[in-house]
Amino acid sequence: MLSLLLLLLLLPPQDCAEPPGLAQLPRLAPLQSPDLLYADGLRAYAAGAWERAVALLREALRSRAEVGRARRDCGAWCAAEPGNELPPVPSSDPGSDFSPGTWERLLLRAALRRAECVSQCAVRRLGSRGAAGHRVVRALRDAFRRREPYNYLQRAYYQLKKLDLAVAAAHTFYVANPKHIQIREDMVKYHRMSGVRRQSFRDLENLSHWAAYDEGLELLKRQEVAEALPLLEEALKESLAQMENCRAECEGPEEQLTEEEEEEEIQLESQSGLYEAIAGHWIRVLQCRQRCPGAVATRPGQDSPVPDFLPSQLWRLQEAHAQVGNLSQAMENALSILLFYPEDEAVKEVLDKHQKLLGEQSPDLSAREDIRHFVLQSVGEKKLLYYAMEHLGTSFKDPDPWTPEDLIPEGLRKKLREDLEKRPWDSKPPEPESLAKWRDVHFLEGVTLTQDAGQLNGSERAVLDGLLSRAECEILLQLAKDAAKTGDGYRSRRSPHTPHEHFEGLTVLRAAQLARSGAVGREGAKLLLEASERARTLTQAYFSPEGPLHLSFTHLVCRSAIEGEQEQRMDLSHPVHADNCLLDPYSGECWKEPPAYTHRDYSGLLYLNDDFQGGDLFFTEPDALTVTAQVRPQCGRLVAFSSGGENPHGVWAVTKGRRCTLALWHTRAPEHMEQDRAEAEILLQEQEEPEEGEIPSGDSSPEPPSALGRRPQPTRLEVERQSPAREEL
Repeated sequence: MLSLLLLLLLLPPQDCAEPPGLAQLPRLAPLQSPDLLYADGLRAYAAGAWERAVALLREALRSRAEVGRARRDCGAWCAAEPGNELPPVPSSDPGSDFSPGTWERLLLRAALRRAECVSQCAVRRLGSRGAAGHRVVRALRDAFRRREPYNYLQRAYYQLKKLDLAVAAAHTFYVANPKHIQIREDMVKYHRMSGVRRQSFRDLENLSHWAAYDEGLELLKRQEVAEALPLLEEALKESLAQMENCRAECEGPEEQLTEEEEEEEIQLESQSGLYEAIAGHWIRVLQCRQRCPGAVATRPGQDSPVPDFLPSQLWRLQEAHAQVGNLSQAMENALSILLFYPEDEAVKEVLDKHQKLLGEQSPDLSAREDIRHFVLQSVGEKKLLYYAMEHLGTSFKDPDPWTPEDLIPEGLRKKLREDLEKRPWDSKPPEPESLAKWRDVHFLEGVTLTQDAGQLNGSERAVLDGLLSRAECEILLQLAKDAAKTGDGYRSRRSPHTPHEHFEGLTVLRAAQLARSGAVGREGAKLLLEASERARTLTQAYFSPEGPLHLSFTHLVCRSAIEGEQEQRMDLSHPVHADNCLLDPYSGECWKEPPAYTHRDYSGLLYLNDDFQGGDLFFTEPDALTVTAQVRPQCGRLVAFSSGGENPHGVWAVTKGRRCTLALWHTRAPEHMEQDRAEAEILLQEQEEPEEGEIPSGDSSPEPPSALGRRPQPTRLEVERQSPAREEL
């Protein structure tokens, strides 16, 4: 087993072309680790040091690409270096002087020499720490795969007023993340901006095989077959080169593991001997290599590969060659398809047709050498993986539909066939118990559960509709229009989150004070208390039926778009945050410490209107960038969720109109109950009940308060001069 693995893995890889990517990102300094550069770049970005952020992020991208190139080049060079060749396989002839023990020592010595060569080459290319000094954790590798540095770059470039580069970086990120809501919004804004050229929307990491492939297909659609042929050939060649690049990446140092993974790895190694450990490592390399064709066949931003990517390219090539009269080349490509699917009738018919046209002049043709090499290499790896699966108990999910069935050991075929034919509903979990009865018991009449946590792609999230009628929304909107004060609840700041919107707020105590003074109607102030209590009751029933929730702060807030300041706007109405902890999007942590309101347990947003543009609520991953769900406000809709780092959220920019919401925060701690609320209830109750000694008048027309023996009430202006209500963000 070990001998076969080493023989296969020490074979020299094919020559491969330089991968495309970051030609526009010049070398700024001696090569450093991409993880350190990326971390420093994010710190500079957070500090608003845009020039430094751009330089560091660009260098991180260059470093990442250079590490990959060095690994591939060193592997190819060392495989071809004299003295690193493999010993010949020993003869089975009993009279041979070449014993298996001697051959094994020579094989292991060749492996050691190859390892020494690769290590020294990496030191020359990457510095004294070599490739091992440039390992990155899985999270960082995924960040580069998702092209996240370009999202930071586009915003930094925008701040530096380098619009062309900002658009290019944004487009590069968008290509790999077409479902990312934030970047979709940004792309729309860039398209609307004056001065943005069409050429600016370019992919800075455009992979050469996809570029040639797409251009070739476009020419085929226009029946320009002769012009398409060189591009289709280039696409196939570059596809194979990218697969070799990917395979070389599989041979690099294993990425850094988490503490739990390291403990598991140590435990496994302690239970294995030398040969088991070596075999286990190489099996992981082979599994990685088998995933490479699928990775190359997957377009940026897509979740699954193009089916039969190589055979489909060969089919188009044979068709194109046949159309321009190159029947020999057409037959070579058709024969190459048979290496994948030997019994394909359509290909056989095409071959017969071409053979008849060529007649006696038909040369001795065979499949393409590059495809033959790929298939033989892949089949050899599959044999070893299935052997390990049968005899060592390892796992392997074959990604290719063309794998010959006779390659799979007889003992595994039945099980694999059963897994393949298993119906999806055979393992489908049982349907959860209906919530209809639960709703009838706990929900108010007319309230419906519109979306639960699963539909919102998160945990402890819910959308409930019907908490307010249209008439009740109008009453609260009128209250906000009459009484909401600029900066109320935001430490008197006119625009606490963005200079492009005007913020106004109203607390329950101030609403009650204004109602008592006659400055606003009592109906609106009373409804403000009632609506917030409805939301609290539902939030408690849905999330915390085992214990009471108390309102810790209630705030009616409206945000209005400022006319003339919306064009080319790139910011949010409310940046992404968590309600009871300090969100660190770079580490994914949320620190539950002051100045965060750590006593908050659940949050709620009760919407009053939808006649505005923008302003949707959205949830994200802890990175504060990847949007997981979005909710459109409407009258009577409550969005309730837990206040911790599991629910980062923000608000898209309000670009037209006025958006009003009743924001609520709940706590399990009685000591953090909203004290102003009790005072507001007392003030409103005083208006309903006659004071002691007061004689109700039979006249329906109201008397001045002083005529009824009450103390003079402060005017609205005096109310506003009183001590401000407790302010919370």
